[in-house]
Amino acid sequence: MSQTVDRALSILPLLAEGPADLGQVADRLGVHKSTALRLLRTLHEHGLVYRQSDQRYRLGARLFALAQEAMENLDVREIAHAHLVRLNEKIGHTVHLAVYEENEVLYIDKVESRYPVRMYSRIGKPVAITVAAVAKLLLADLPEHERRALAEKLDYPMYTARSTPHATAFLQELAKVREQGWATDLGGHEESINCVAAPIRGADGRVVAAMSVSAPNVVVTADELLTLLPLVRRTADAISGEYSGRTPVKDSSV
Repeated sequence: MSQTVDRALSILPLLAEGPADLGQVADRLGVHKSTALRLLRTLHEHGLVYRQSDQRYRLGARLFALAQEAMENLDVREIAHAHLVRLNEKIGHTVHLAVYEENEVLYIDKVESRYPVRMYSRIGKPVAITVAAVAKLLLADLPEHERRALAEKLDYPMYTARSTPHATAFLQELAKVREQGWATDLGGHEESINCVAAPIRGADGRVVAAMSVSAPNVVVTADELLTLLPLVRRTADAISGEYSGRTPVKDSSV
């Protein structure tokens, strides 16, 4: 039975490459055509494959519907939370999780620092979109025309001397973030607060959320915080893997 299931499932990645006829499926599986036909008929009955008028088979609509339903029911916060807690336990600093919704970047999870100095941020509160590291990651992943249109309509408050001053500078920063795959806010929102962030990606490679580690200068310098970037990125990668189903659950804090 397990061999039959394995063979049936092996048909799906084959058809993902494009339509194939019975002979091609049988050859790929290394089975007789009658065996391949039985497997294809079973998958067809469940809507996972579809037989075209030219007698070739392709992936069925039911498969895409299942994938879409699964994605809609995924909760990135639920998946990420344990990873954020482990990271916080290891480094002690504040950890945030954020998403982009309706032209705002919102915190959807936070694990507080163990140090007496705490970050003034709340779950559900929008971030300072032109300076926050998580915002840069989320907006950098937008298509170019969307990035440009958004940048042009934003206000650019100068929270500090290091704040992003205008749309041109913001677009340049987003291009840099898009290329390097991580972001920082080194005193751009508050002079005394620094932040490093990494993206969380879905199965299609798009950024679905961003996580960050933030700390005040009195606890750790900007240079010291930047040394944590590899650990932050490994944590984000572990969350991405679990969210997208690409990798098994594992402890990302080691």
